[in-house]
Amino acid sequence: MTTIGCRYDGSLRCHAVHGPSDSTLQTDAPTDNQGQGERFSPTDLVATALATCILTIMGITADRHGWLIDGSTARVEKTMTASGIRKIALLEVWITLPDDLTAEQRQLLQRAGEGCPVKRSLEGAVPMQLHWL
Repeated sequence: MTTIGCRYDGSLRCHAVHGPSDSTLQTDAPTDNQGQGERFSPTDLVATALATCILTIMGITADRHGWLIDGSTARVEKTMTASGIRKIALLEVWITLPDDLTAEQRQLLQRAGEGCPVKRSLEGAVPMQLHWL
């Protein structure tokens, strides 16, 4: 179990402390929802969690096989609903792997990334599209 302490600081900003490491981050409401948009919003963190989880799980898989995937990237675009209840309407991720991987390596890494815990947790609740480049 991991504990993260969060505090509301006013002006639609929050401060979070990761218990195990004591590292911190701040959030801000986006400009289209009454905030200043000067930091990640809570829904930005959901999008970030998806992209970094995919990369991390692929990194674990690559390490297990002795492959290098340093420099792999994931670009995530978050679209919010335009009307009705405000929520994430779509998370779209473009994943780029090194050019020197074989087709088999790419396939295994893609399967690993598709099974990351964040993606599995969001499935059925948030539409997601992954693009493998």
